Amino acid sequence: MDFTPLVRHHFIRRALRTCRWASDGLDIQTGVLRSLLKKGIDTEFGRRYRFDLILSASDLYQAFRQSVPCTDYETIRQMVNRMLAGEKNILWPGRCRWYAQSSGTSGGKSKYIPVTDDSLRLNHYRGAEDAVSHYLAANSESRMFAGKGMILGGSFANELSGLASGVYVGDLSATLIKRITPLADFVRVPSKKIALMSDWEEKLPALAEAAIKADVTNISGVPSWFLTVLKLILERKKATSLAEVWPHLEVFFHGGISFAPYREEYRRMTQGCRMHFVETYNASEGFFATQSDLDDLSMLLILDSGVFYEFIDVAVPHSIPIGIGEVVQGKTYEMVITAANGLWRYRLGDTVRIENTSPLKITIAGRTKSFINAFGEELMECNAEEALADVCRDTGAVLRNYSAAPVFAADGHRGRHEWIIEWETPPADTRDFAMRLDRRLQELNSDYQAKRAHTIFLDPLTIVDAKPGLFDRWLASSGSHKLGGQRKVPRLSNNRHIADALLALNIG
Repeated sequence: MDFTPLVRHHFIRRALRTCRWASDGLDIQTGVLRSLLKKGIDTEFGRRYRFDLILSASDLYQAFRQSVPCTDYETIRQMVNRMLAGEKNILWPGRCRWYAQSSGTSGGKSKYIPVTDDSLRLNHYRGAEDAVSHYLAANSESRMFAGKGMILGGSFANELSGLASGVYVGDLSATLIKRITPLADFVRVPSKKIALMSDWEEKLPALAEAAIKADVTNISGVPSWFLTVLKLILERKKATSLAEVWPHLEVFFHGGISFAPYREEYRRMTQGCRMHFVETYNASEGFFATQSDLDDLSMLLILDSGVFYEFIDVAVPHSIPIGIGEVVQGKTYEMVITAANGLWRYRLGDTVRIENTSPLKITIAGRTKSFINAFGEELMECNAEEALADVCRDTGAVLRNYSAAPVFAADGHRGRHEWIIEWETPPADTRDFAMRLDRRLQELNSDYQAKRAHTIFLDPLTIVDAKPGLFDRWLASSGSHKLGGQRKVPRLSNNRHIADALLALNIG
């Protein structure tokens, strides 16, 4: 039975509420900020920064940004550790029992992001609902509720000791699956038991077996890890396209990493499906944006779901954060959030490009620390993703993971960039791929082009073929994370620390 016609009205009505964001976005965001401050007024953080005085100010946002400093995870690590030990009313009222483990901090340690009841109710589940709402509004022929959705989730595996009783730490997806209403089990696969398994040697075949038996119409997850699961399913069914396995598959809601390097491979794997791809900005810290137009790759920033947004101009040193009403179309900003999980003026480390201001639409530009500028070349992650996608499309190669770093001038040789790439489908000639990539990066980045001109300052980039599973082994050795979770392999680094560690593991 197709339940889509029965629920479509609810989802369409939810999508239509965003029509007023173009005109009322500032008022909506001010209301969100006021609500968050009221909720946090009696927390330790709220008392320290006098939320009571901020709430009484005539200009709420001005008082807020003058009184509360920007934070990052290292700033609040000790407060979160106290929350993990069972203390309450620290960053958010009450006791938080759920935490999303995420990698990517400067010290190489994991972050433990609070997932409060309010953040689940106001943000995470609403964000997912918004993604579905806009998809149904954009695709009048959708029958996604005629079958089941497949969600690739993580687990509660972690290396912490001394956790307070009743505290759960793991992948965000594990918490979302664990806490979701039981009614969702009727429209999703696999079962919670399989979805939350921590041993991927057991979980992967169980996941594939459960999915093969279902009529899957939609899938949701991180592109790189879903690729592994889907290839196993195709192998077991001896199929060349997912249309042979799931004839009614129609949409992939993806996020976590850039989809650009994987888009062509997914198109190949879904030939015969009436397939759509919907990008979401869904992080451990919150669900922030979703693609609202199937023909426009930018994402609509969600303004009314428990998150207040600020932006720092990355092109201006020591720039102060600004609100949504001050951003400029075409500029790139670091995003700062205040949210219902107790993150106050929190610097995510993500950069976004403003594609439209009315309503506010963004694309993800990269990470604030993910770039190479060892020789004045200013190579950004967005350049790398686009160039890789183009060259993969031209050569038929498919990558699984990559990381790049500078090789500094020595022994009479000029500096260069070294790319370590783990392939799903390797190119016919890695050296040819490297030359194409080098040429495309010059086309996309004038600074890189200038440094490569006539090979005066920089030699051509080189590629090291990574052995299968290299990045998994590196992540495991660094304690960063487990398969299927919010894994953040550093794409570009301005030093050799990560590259040298990867190369050491690539021997033998």
